[in-house]
Amino acid sequence: MKNFDFHNPYPTTRVPVFARNAVSTSHPLAAQAGLRMLWKGGNAVDAAIAAAAAMTIVEPVSNGLGSDAFAILWDGKQLQGINGSGRAPAGWTPEYFRGKYGADAKNPPKRGIDSATVPGAVATWVALSERYGKLPFGDLLQPAIEIAERGYLLPIVVQQKWAAATPELGSLPGFAQGFLPWGRAPRVGELFQFPAAARALRAIAETRGGAFYQGEIAQAIARFSRENGGVHDEKDFAAYQPEWVTPISKDYRGYTLHEIPPNGQGIAALMALGILKNFDLASHKVDGADSQHLQIEAMKLAFADVYRFVAERSAMEVTTEQMLDDAYLASRAKLIDLQRAQDFRAGNPVKGGTIYLTAADESGMMISFIQSNYMGFGSGCVEPTYGISLQNRGHGFSLQPGANQVAPGKRPFHTIIPAFLTKDGQPVMSFGVMGGNMQPQGHLQTVVRMIDYGQNPQAACDAPRWRFNTGLEINVEQQMNKATVEELARRGHRIDVIEDSYQDFGAGQFIWRMGEPSREGYVIASDSRRDGLAAGF
Repeated sequence: MKNFDFHNPYPTTRVPVFARNAVSTSHPLAAQAGLRMLWKGGNAVDAAIAAAAAMTIVEPVSNGLGSDAFAILWDGKQLQGINGSGRAPAGWTPEYFRGKYGADAKNPPKRGIDSATVPGAVATWVALSERYGKLPFGDLLQPAIEIAERGYLLPIVVQQKWAAATPELGSLPGFAQGFLPWGRAPRVGELFQFPAAARALRAIAETRGGAFYQGEIAQAIARFSRENGGVHDEKDFAAYQPEWVTPISKDYRGYTLHEIPPNGQGIAALMALGILKNFDLASHKVDGADSQHLQIEAMKLAFADVYRFVAERSAMEVTTEQMLDDAYLASRAKLIDLQRAQDFRAGNPVKGGTIYLTAADESGMMISFIQSNYMGFGSGCVEPTYGISLQNRGHGFSLQPGANQVAPGKRPFHTIIPAFLTKDGQPVMSFGVMGGNMQPQGHLQTVVRMIDYGQNPQAACDAPRWRFNTGLEINVEQQMNKATVEELARRGHRIDVIEDSYQDFGAGQFIWRMGEPSREGYVIASDSRRDGLAAGF
């Protein structure tokens, strides 16, 4: 068992929770939905699906029924991953987009119907339930149905982002009808009801997802797409299946971090840790400039390769094994100058708006789950009959030749990544940090704090974070040590101090296994940057 320091040196409104059955999400009602399943005799997978369904209603800025999803779970014997990212409709080609948006277009649009791939979240729920669930699938969606029908009072952080998105998205098809009751965004404490989404959830529950991919919901989305200039077809939905995958991993100081393989960016966290293995990080102060500088530079090196090489795995020109090769990462580590920030370029490995939740039960099953609209409210398009808010993952494709060029049935480069930590082949922690390209950066920073410095999960979660953007530019949270910020600036980092933490610095949920779950249980943490809750019994 990890000997954590349970003193928390950072300002926070949260304390770690200890329990044998655990759920941690960024909204309390979703955490309670998961606990309901555990009380009914369900397992961690049942709890995660119930929480995920509830999250589509209570945090619609970040996810919805038209989202994608990924998960890594410990089933009691081994780790298993599932990739529920959406695929391009059959009508999507570079020529299709250039014909509509001009010969100079570099990517599919950021918003609108042509930014949405076929959503994978609902199919991911079904696949997880069929393989691992204990309770009837329909039972898992009941809390979400109740919340959608009865409504809930808007919490503070979600309302801020809801209101901020309104000017950009208010005129997009179905958005106002779905998310602007009274002609505006709801205010904090106002009741929001979503009967259209309740209708969809009931149909999904009754057909075990069939309505979404082969039935009336698929037909409604295809019709909605055609009416708004898109090319999504019922056949695109009928053909969709999530993919079971083996997680990729990297050893780090006696532990092993696991991530979903490409088309996702989880490999960036593995590469950064592989680079940091070459430094005695614990010899530097946890919040000092040396430790933070080394982590930033390692992350920049990892992103340089990820943005150059990562795409749909079958389309990549290098393998994940080449990118994670110890000798290659050691050679990249030698490029770091402790006294100077650098703008790194990709190496040559050939030579060498999201929600996250996690659940665990006393049988030992643990699941790390993430689903996302991508940007806030995704495409901004909402099919009105069933309240399907479509993601905008298609914007992640390129229209230029290369590994990530759009093609029918292809999956784009993805930012959402669940994570899992093991030690000696046994489960230790299911966790994630949501928020665009902040996710691998959050994985890196929190893992380093727990493993190298012994900070407990809640303290590691509450600690001030940095975020690398591009070149020499980084953002840091306002509460970061001022002397550290000044020293990082002296070393050449171009720093903006940011107050808004909703997307800029991510938000995490953590469940760390303290011992045998049936006897000892877990320590659970939830990020104070969101409206969330760590809960258990």
